[in-house]
Amino acid sequence: MFQKRRRIFIAINLPEEVKRELANFYDKWPELPAKWTAKDNLHITLEFLGNLTDEELGDVCKITKEVAQRHDSFSISLNKIYYGGVRRGSDTGLTPRIPRMIWAMGDKSKELSDLKSDLQKSLLQAVRFAPGERAFAPHITLARINQWQWKAIELEEKPEVSENIDLTFAVESIEVMESILKRGGPQYEVLESCPLLN
Repeated sequence: MFQKRRRIFIAINLPEEVKRELANFYDKWPELPAKWTAKDNLHITLEFLGNLTDEELGDVCKITKEVAQRHDSFSISLNKIYYGGVRRGSDTGLTPRIPRMIWAMGDKSKELSDLKSDLQKSLLQAVRFAPGERAFAPHITLARINQWQWKAIELEEKPEVSENIDLTFAVESIEVMESILKRGGPQYEVLESCPLLN
């Protein structure tokens, strides 16, 4: 029997004022061929789990709650906006590297690294997924760049994206989220909010 599957990820959601501050930068580079993330969708992905059955999702919610209760709340500091997900150009070295996204980057921290590691190990016992990168630095995808339009821009006309920022916020919970694909783009829904220890 066919089982409906849902696109699930674990995330840190941002306070409304931080989303607002980040969205203020969207008009800074009008010449950039980019699709900007809807303000309400801004988040830090801790782990993308892919398409899960309802049974797997139940296990994920239970495990995520248990992991959250083993970790204290902590703060994340965002310090820079720049090109992220950069791919190499041609093998000749003459073609510049091509950015795929614009990221708001944060400082690495032991608290975040420990939380992500615990989450990965615990979830791998219940569901199959490809764990994210090891050296994890928190980042928020602000925009995705249209590769073809980017390549068409003359080198000297490509905008420089490098902005120092200073935004700090408290992480008091992590969320099990569903990505629902809609015509206007994905919509993210919180399925389970898992509080950290205070």
